[in-house]
Amino acid sequence: MPAVHTVLVVGSGLAGTATAIHLADGGVAVELAELEPAVTTLGSGITLQGNALRELRALGVWESVREKGYSFDSLGLRAPDREGTLLAEIPDARTGGPDLPAALGMPRPDLARILHERAAAAGAKIRFGRTVTALDQDAGGVGVTFSDGTTGRYDLVVGADGIRSSIRGLLGIEAATRATGMGIWRAFGPRPASVTRTDLFYGGPSYIAGYCPTGEDSLYAYVVEDAQDRSGLSREERLATLRELASAYHGPWDDIRATLTDPSRVNYTWFETHLLPAPWHRGRVVLIGDAAHSCPPTLAQGGAQALEDAAVLTELLLAADTLGDGVWTAFTDRRCARAAAVVEASVQLGQWLLDHVQGDVPGLMGRIAALVAQPA
Repeated sequence: MPAVHTVLVVGSGLAGTATAIHLADGGVAVELAELEPAVTTLGSGITLQGNALRELRALGVWESVREKGYSFDSLGLRAPDREGTLLAEIPDARTGGPDLPAALGMPRPDLARILHERAAAAGAKIRFGRTVTALDQDAGGVGVTFSDGTTGRYDLVVGADGIRSSIRGLLGIEAATRATGMGIWRAFGPRPASVTRTDLFYGGPSYIAGYCPTGEDSLYAYVVEDAQDRSGLSREERLATLRELASAYHGPWDDIRATLTDPSRVNYTWFETHLLPAPWHRGRVVLIGDAAHSCPPTLAQGGAQALEDAAVLTELLLAADTLGDGVWTAFTDRRCARAAAVVEASVQLGQWLLDHVQGDVPGLMGRIAALVAQPA
């Protein structure tokens, strides 16, 4: 018998939906509460490294993901010169194993729909348009009050509600995010034939200019600059700013820039990070994914770490007879140090750029690849 019979998962991002799928497959009654009114249709793209693909395969959605996404096995480094000269093509580590691609890009909305459909098919009850406003737990369970006034009681509550987690706040845990000093422009658009993998341009007027194919006909492109207050710009001004920054980069960027015409498909955010000290649970409430740890996208590991949290947590819950110290000790041992290493490495890569220091980037990336190549 699993350690829990009824579970509330708050937040239906990668960590939350993966948790709901695993638990529902294991016979647990799962409710998935999501503040948004429906599966989001917004967003650009996401890069999923091999260890994320390994977890998606375990969730039973790999074939659907492969069909919607764009796989590749190398990373290109290009110069910020007039030709966008290719400096190196580096085989990427297959951290999910030799039978999976090194990386895959796909539209975020497609990934969200695939996971939500899988969760519903597994038997999870997805409740849109509500979240949790109060928690009242005792030794036997957690009483929950929802934003629509309804209540419920569960053996366990999983807070997977993102970087600004309301569950974290209800637990009284202070874990304010920290801006790292970088801001990123992202645009989603058509994929030119010249884009067949992620290429990174270092230098020029920005720290990084890159792109990732997300399907046969789509990609997302990005430019990383010093973090600035860009909130006063109109949508048209945001597009113009991105196009101006991107004008310093050539090669495939010339093809991409010609397609950047829709202001509604451009967004700007700051890189942020936080890491919740162990343990990530308080009684019968546990935080996972961005609610517990977040990192800038310099290693493209955010989604993978969220999926790993869900996999390890649910494995332990389904294998144990009771929800006790053994479960939490094992979860802490398997997840906290590993996630911390990824967060710290992701921040370090950006800090070297901010400080204009040539750090040991290959060594750092190699260490993290070796770490995440081992199942969590």
